[in-house]
Amino acid sequence: MKIVCVEPIGITQERAEKIKNEFLALGHDFICYMDRKEDEKILKERMHDADVVIISNIRLNAEVLGSSTKLKMLSVAFTGLDHIDLNYCKEHNIKVSNASGYATIAVAELAIGLMIDVYRHITLLDKETRNSQTRNNFLGRQIRGKTVGIIGTGAIGIETAILLKAMGSNVIAWSRTKKEEALKHNIKYVELQELMRVSDIISLHVPLNEETYHLINKDLLSLCKKDAILINTARGNVVDIEALSESLKNGNLAGAGIDVFETEPPLPEDHPLINLPNCVLTPHIAYATKEAFDERIEIVMNNIKSWLRS
Repeated sequence: MKIVCVEPIGITQERAEKIKNEFLALGHDFICYMDRKEDEKILKERMHDADVVIISNIRLNAEVLGSSTKLKMLSVAFTGLDHIDLNYCKEHNIKVSNASGYATIAVAELAIGLMIDVYRHITLLDKETRNSQTRNNFLGRQIRGKTVGIIGTGAIGIETAILLKAMGSNVIAWSRTKKEEALKHNIKYVELQELMRVSDIISLHVPLNEETYHLINKDLLSLCKKDAILINTARGNVVDIEALSESLKNGNLAGAGIDVFETEPPLPEDHPLINLPNCVLTPHIAYATKEAFDERIEIVMNNIKSWLRS
């Protein structure tokens, strides 16, 4: 089998050599490209004779997948799979594995970080301090004692809830499926509309699919407290960005911390959130820690080895 990693996914040259030798010992070839290219022509060139392809969040449509006529498996170095044409993979019997769980702690910690930044204006006041300003009577808010609504109680949602409870928050949740793990941590499930009405902080942790596309819309945002804030480290299109922008502009929502967008950054200059002072933006970094990347490499390679043994 020829195994091709079309981007480095955090693999160093030294690590690539070690992985190559491991696969050679199993009778397989391994090639790792040490730069990230999203151009479809380059992707086709790198994938064209691969049996197994490793990729993170670069979009793979049917045309690119179709150019790789020997492809039997995709080992995706990412949790979500909405950037992969899964229908094509299913029709052509291509096994797709994700790297579920590698960034659970990383994403949960950034969600908390965004909450603190929005509440304490860290990013904004850093700029003001560098411009010889003071706090100008600004008063922040504390997370302790606040009601935090977790939307989606998968691994990341539950990890975020655990951190928040340790900080003294009252955590409630909504999810299509009630998880035993959440109940074990005394997380109370409520209806989505109720969560939006009573939460001081709303944190999103659902996957993107047909049911969750623009789940957070104008109607739900209209239920929020005026001093509530919204945190999104899930997927950009879970939120109607235009509706969120209007809520922030009109004072119907006090602030937001957003790490994910409709498309990957860089954002266009006219993006609805880009000039809003009550919105902290980060360029999709929740998953990107050294520890998470090390874990991701292990999961990706083990997924391939398990498939090869099957």
